[in-house]
Amino acid sequence: MADTATAPLLTNHRAKLAKTPSIDDTIETYMGTTGAGQLLKAVLLAFAWAFDAQQVFISVFTDAEPLWHCAGADASCSPAAASPCALPDGAWAWDRPAVTSVVSEWSLKCAGPALVSLPASSFFAGCLAGGFLLTTLADSLLGRRKMLLMSIVTMSVAGVLTAFSPNVWAYAALRFVSGFGRSMVGTCTMVLSTELVGKKWRDTVCVAGFFCFTLGFLSLPALAYTFRDASWRNMYLWTSVPSLCYSIPIYLLVQESPRWLLVRGRKQDAIEALQQVASLNGNSITSSFSMLHACTMQEDAAGASGGDSVFATLRSMWQRPWALRRLAAVMTASFGVGTVYYGMPLNVGNLGSNLYLSVTYNALAELPSSILSWLLMDRINRRSSMTALTATAGLCSLACVVIPQGSARMAAELVSFSATCTAFNVLLMYSIELFPTSVRNSAVGLVRQALVLGGVAAPVLVALGRDKSFLSFGMFGLVIGCFGMFAACLPETRGMGMSDTMDEEDQKEAAVANCTVDGMDSTSGDLV
Repeated sequence: MADTATAPLLTNHRAKLAKTPSIDDTIETYMGTTGAGQLLKAVLLAFAWAFDAQQVFISVFTDAEPLWHCAGADASCSPAAASPCALPDGAWAWDRPAVTSVVSEWSLKCAGPALVSLPASSFFAGCLAGGFLLTTLADSLLGRRKMLLMSIVTMSVAGVLTAFSPNVWAYAALRFVSGFGRSMVGTCTMVLSTELVGKKWRDTVCVAGFFCFTLGFLSLPALAYTFRDASWRNMYLWTSVPSLCYSIPIYLLVQESPRWLLVRGRKQDAIEALQQVASLNGNSITSSFSMLHACTMQEDAAGASGGDSVFATLRSMWQRPWALRRLAAVMTASFGVGTVYYGMPLNVGNLGSNLYLSVTYNALAELPSSILSWLLMDRINRRSSMTALTATAGLCSLACVVIPQGSARMAAELVSFSATCTAFNVLLMYSIELFPTSVRNSAVGLVRQALVLGGVAAPVLVALGRDKSFLSFGMFGLVIGCFGMFAACLPETRGMGMSDTMDEEDQKEAAVANCTVDGMDSTSGDLV
């Protein structure tokens, strides 16, 4: 009798669940068939990575220490001298005009390493500050599009003003502001571009961003060589002005993520965004959007109480053990990858004495990694790819400790760096899929900050390893090899739909836990 009374209730409950579409199902229904116009818009959006790369690596040329030579017949000057700081004025001169570098223009050569490295340190400090303070705004108040526009404009305006810096202190302050704005460019670009296309094209759009980053990196040695005898200020003008102009088509052509609009309860705006996507594909949605209106969701605890709070998204992750486990594991792996990704290029001088060619080789090493990333993400599980890539990078880096200087050591170093670049790309895509839409931008932002923290640690290891290679290459190998193994603790996401709310991901986690318990009970029963 009890079973009979319960059965209709269960049937009705299951029918109700079956009729209630998720946001992911709804989005895939209306824009899963990505057309050429929609794909081009996503690629246009991904091009922001090129300007991001330029600002990250521009100081390699603008802050470079130029070569010098003895001038006149002063007997106190010797070409074998390690530094001209002890020489009298007029006994030496720069090989090129003083305006080619901030070091020579502001006489920083003898000011000490702390002052010389201050602008670059200020830039990464700005990246860290912006990452921690702005990362939640794209999930809460501003959204992906407005946050991206604000970041690009801030970075570009600061870059233009940097070209007019009167001294190193103003220069360092403006580099801090540029890093503060730049901190969210890559994150918002990746999240927004992948949310504007269907599941099938997500990996392709993500890899397109990596290619654009490489193109931006490659453009710097060409630009620097063009202005090799001109002022370093030209570098900032020729990278910042185009970036500022680029924000105009982004403002005019790119719409907000329909996923984020639905999560925030703005269904009418989501309908308009989907209609724009449909028009790009040559279609017109004439239905009543009944599936969209039927799409109901439970508000997250953070959204129900102060969802517009800047740190509400972080609080919603802290309150869930599965989110904390994922965030801790992926950030740990990210720190290991970032240490080698930013640390290996510091040794690029071993490839040759020509700075322009050395940076070009370094940038070219990222091209095969972008292709390999696309192949791996399309065919192999994320978790397996991450563990294999970080292990390969670690072993090759450790091999550099015992291999003597020469072509063999150079090959091992390039293989390690290429594997690290591929792991870097896969890691960012993995991070997007691990967290729901309501907290995705915040989570990916924190992962990128862990990468930057690894970059902060890298110069210290490089400096310590100048005399003992184990302290650089050896530590690089141990850090990425050990920390990369934390990726094995993460769930697999390849080919799976992305959740949109924390409650939806809670249900998935509960289902997985129940299946695990049922499997253990079944095994125990068989043993009995």
